[in-house]
Amino acid sequence: MLCAGLALALCALQLVPAALAGPQLLVERSGARRLRKVGGFAWENCGDKRDPVVLQSLSVAPDPISIPGSLRVSAAVKSGKTMDSPLKAVLVVEKALGDLWIQLPCIERMGSCTYDDVCSILDEFIPPGTPCPEPLLTYGIPCHCPFKAGSYSLPASDFDVPDVELPSWMTNGNYRVRVVVSNGGEELSCVKLAFSLHSH
Repeated sequence: MLCAGLALALCALQLVPAALAGPQLLVERSGARRLRKVGGFAWENCGDKRDPVVLQSLSVAPDPISIPGSLRVSAAVKSGKTMDSPLKAVLVVEKALGDLWIQLPCIERMGSCTYDDVCSILDEFIPPGTPCPEPLLTYGIPCHCPFKAGSYSLPASDFDVPDVELPSWMTNGNYRVRVVVSNGGEELSCVKLAFSLHSH
């Protein structure tokens, strides 16, 4: 679940997929700009106390993150139940416009999107039968469903972040993301993220 949680939490930025799989994931888009910095990162759990999956800690450094550059991440997740396909994830991505928060649409699998089966998305990035990428492999963190109940911890680990292109509608500014993961209508986890984007 740590792998799924991190990937979902940052998939709106395409940072984790790019960091794990490399620059081949970058797609040339009309009007796209290069992401240069991500800063002001903050997070909190937003589910009720009955949610079986809780993000206990998440640290991302440095702040701001320079792109391309290096990223250090540590995280811990506690899961009270085994999670299997289909895992549904609903992302709500909002951008600050003055004192207002405007919800962004879902375009090309970025923005406020619903992913009906996170397990199949993970299989796209890491084909079944292939080892989980480092450092997940070293620390025994699964990268495919099912995610067994238990505690998962990623000590501070470094990732190389290549150039990342953003679509033209993801402009500089402050963003917040709400990620809700569920299975069969049961909410399993809810996490809120906040960050700022700087591109050119």
